[in-house]
Amino acid sequence: MALDPVPSVTGRAVFIPGADIDTDRIIPARFMKCVTFDGLGEFAFYDVRFDEHRNKTQHPLNDPRFAKASILVAGVNFGCGSSREHAPQSLRKYGFNGVIAESFAEIFYGNSTTLAMPCVMASPADVVAIRDAVEADPETEVTIDVQALRVRTSGGLDIPVTMPDSAREALLSGRWDPIQELLDNESAIGAKAAELHYV
Repeated sequence: MALDPVPSVTGRAVFIPGADIDTDRIIPARFMKCVTFDGLGEFAFYDVRFDEHRNKTQHPLNDPRFAKASILVAGVNFGCGSSREHAPQSLRKYGFNGVIAESFAEIFYGNSTTLAMPCVMASPADVVAIRDAVEADPETEVTIDVQALRVRTSGGLDIPVTMPDSAREALLSGRWDPIQELLDNESAIGAKAAELHYV
């Protein structure tokens, strides 16, 4: 049974500055003691959103203008570092539905796709254009069009983006969750196992 396809996502956006934002910055390791991923959203970017006294910093996620953002915009090599699945989970639980960046770390990218959270790559100049648009008007709506491989804004931007064919096909077909794929093919897996002399 395929899950819901994800042809596009739309929402307000926020730009997170910096290159090579790693998974430890996205979700610090000390918050990974949970049995489930529930509650991880409140700890997204915790160590840069708060100082050592738990006071809010000037981080964009603390800016009330971007409180309703559900599209994250970033620079190069977003999600690098360790392979922790908690990083995209924390972003999803925080309320993000998609990410636009210059490039992504491969494992982070795959983990995001399995959460039905499209990640698309744009040129450095186009990332700057999106950043400028949402910072000039935080109510700007941003659409990640997975079908057409475009990012559009309510202010008139219309830019090309890329993503791996495998991720795009998984999102468009509703086959983005590998666990669901295993469940859907349980009988075929059992049949194949019965054919194997070593099982």
